[in-house]
Amino acid sequence: MAHFLYILRSEKDGSYYVGTTQDVEERVRRHNQGRSVYTKAKRPWQVVYVEEHSNRVSAQQREREIKQRKSKAYIVSLVSTSRQS
Repeated sequence: MAHFLYILRSEKDGSYYVGTTQDVEERVRRHNQGRSVYTKAKRPWQVVYVEEHSNRVSAQQREREIKQRKSKAYIVSLVSTSRQS
């Protein structure tokens, strides 16, 4: 079953959140309902980037890769590249 890497942008302060899920719409709904400790204070969130992966492990590896860079500039470049497509 497909898994997705997703990046959210806070409409409150412009920060980003990177995560993985099988259902992006449902996961964003949960973030915006305040059901995630890490994202509750920065609601509302908007999906700005999605990558589809064939399995959970692959999606989680990509999530780790992005987070290990510790680079907002890298995330911004991913988001801006996806908007041009």
